[in-house]
Amino acid sequence: MSELILLIVYCAILGSGVGFLAGLLGIGGGLVIVPILSSILLYLAVLPPEQVVIVAIATSLASILFTSTSSAIAHHKNGNVPWDLAPWIMTGVALGALISGFMAALLPEQAVRIIFAVSVVLIAVKMFVSSTKKDTAKTRKIPNKGMLTIFTTITGGLSAMIGIGGGALLVPLLTFFSLDMKKAIGCASVCGIVIALFGSIGYISSGSTHFSLEDGFAGFVYLPALLGIVCTSWFTAPLGAKATNHLPVPTIKKIFAGLLVIMAANMILS
Repeated sequence: MSELILLIVYCAILGSGVGFLAGLLGIGGGLVIVPILSSILLYLAVLPPEQVVIVAIATSLASILFTSTSSAIAHHKNGNVPWDLAPWIMTGVALGALISGFMAALLPEQAVRIIFAVSVVLIAVKMFVSSTKKDTAKTRKIPNKGMLTIFTTITGGLSAMIGIGGGALLVPLLTFFSLDMKKAIGCASVCGIVIALFGSIGYISSGSTHFSLEDGFAGFVYLPALLGIVCTSWFTAPLGAKATNHLPVPTIKKIFAGLLVIMAANMILS
């Protein structure tokens, strides 16, 4: 089996799990894709080590465009997308993602690696804490649409910089303002499309001078890996969205948070 076919097979296996998690938790899957794809690219010696992380992040964002679309369609059908808020949130994450896509290419590889790892640990801690808290009667009013756009611009920028769809940041933000969890997950799925689209534009544009299409790259996006991930994630994302109503999501969050910490530590140490 050639290395290219092996890479696509590995990425297809990765995509099947990522798609399910995207639908279940409203995450784009980048929290999983980036460290595992980085390991795959290193193992198969596709790239020099100093270029692996930024390519993994860019490819992750491009794959999220497909995964989040599949997940968002399923959540829309289930009535879980708050369309009265979604346009304002999408505007913010689009601005943040577009700016971030260009900025990330200017940062040293080690800086991007550390930003990703620290962000993942903080998200994992938040995810674990939220899974252990019991619902309270306290409610918080959703801020005005201008402030909401500012909040989500920051969220979209950080999400694009570390190659995630934004659900891991958006869902806690929206539920903090007392939006129903299922609505928050549905909204995050829709916003994942926007973050992935505008973030990918930035990574493709800024990476066009580093890699060529003849070598399988669209900017920093590695197309064979993208193909492998989306050929399975497109089909498993709706299964995850459907499972939201049946599986013990708090328990899954605890397990997922533990895995995130392990992957973040691996990214720092590798």
